[in-house]
Amino acid sequence: MDWLAKGVVIIFFQLLSILLLMTAAVIVFIDVLPLIKDWLGRIHIGRFSNTNEWNSSITKAGMRWLNHTPKIKVTDNTRLVVIDMLKGNYTKNAIQNWQEAALLLGLAEYAEKNKNPELEHEIAAYLNTKFDREGQWKQKPEHIDAVILSYAVMKLSFINIDRYKLAFDYTWELIKEHIGEDGTVLYRKSMENYRYVDTIGFICPFLVAYGIRYNKEACVQLAVKQVQQYVQFGMLENHYIPSHAYHIKSRLPLGLYGWGRGSGWFALGLIDSWMELPTEHNSKPVLEEFIKRFAGAILTFQRVDGNWNWTVTRSESRPDSSTTATLGYFLLQASQIEEIAEKCTEGAERAVRYLMKVTRRNGAVDFSQGDTKDIGVYSMLFNILPFTQGFCIRMVNAAARKKVA
Repeated sequence: MDWLAKGVVIIFFQLLSILLLMTAAVIVFIDVLPLIKDWLGRIHIGRFSNTNEWNSSITKAGMRWLNHTPKIKVTDNTRLVVIDMLKGNYTKNAIQNWQEAALLLGLAEYAEKNKNPELEHEIAAYLNTKFDREGQWKQKPEHIDAVILSYAVMKLSFINIDRYKLAFDYTWELIKEHIGEDGTVLYRKSMENYRYVDTIGFICPFLVAYGIRYNKEACVQLAVKQVQQYVQFGMLENHYIPSHAYHIKSRLPLGLYGWGRGSGWFALGLIDSWMELPTEHNSKPVLEEFIKRFAGAILTFQRVDGNWNWTVTRSESRPDSSTTATLGYFLLQASQIEEIAEKCTEGAERAVRYLMKVTRRNGAVDFSQGDTKDIGVYSMLFNILPFTQGFCIRMVNAAARKKVA
């Protein structure tokens, strides 16, 4: 029977070897497949010749992604990615919220000028995954990253927005739960003494839109205060660019001055809040002065090709499409202010020309910085980002509406 036992052992180790080889092959495949897809996707990148063609392509991609949004990695790991997946560290819902919100904002802008039943169907399907029949969140968000998603829903002009008032009311309650001792909104309850620049973009446009629509002036005033406090404590004196965060006790800035997407978050919160305010509102001139100063600052950092780098103050750092899309959108809307109209329009047009050069054949805008890890800890991966896609769609369609008007 010794020969039988030896045979069983040999077969066992052969099967174990095959299993280990198959496991290794799967792990390698998971690591290598994205690299191959990126390489193939970047063949003939940037071949768009006009904005109409580009708009059509990026919008189709945005429609595809709305209900099948690409997952955005939390870490920068490109090897043994399967370990991150098993640990639940590959992606987070909070990150996905603002990706989807940007897509929805872009598609909402497209829908303002274009009747598209397919798009309306995709948006309806998306809303049905997020909200119940009463218009409340199916899965109530815990973090303020989701506030921008509520704002995006409010920008859908072809639906009955008031149907989702329960969700908007919950969003306002969520914000109130995050108000700190200084009267401004926290990014996370676990970091109560820090104020992040991201928060400006996440919450301020919603607060103004919700406050104006439902006659809640306290919401509007909170948004204005959030911006004013950041201008006072989080901006680099004389150069007017934001730090990543600041500490409310020490008033010290934290992270990098001139982080590109941070500048974009500040820009979005500022410009959308200003646009949501009625002309006669007494806070409108306050925000307008901030816009004029910030527009002048970022125009000095725009590169020859029309882009901004991930560190806007350093010419040696890599161009970042997410920064370019958000700051380009800001300049486009800031051009409504006559005093700065010409320079802002030219800057926005240069940004569009750059973004067309970094768009793949399938309409995906490439080379956006990955998700930030912590204050002062920034991703060195540059790839597609639904957030960037959404603001490219939003910018080019807002520009088209402006020309028609």
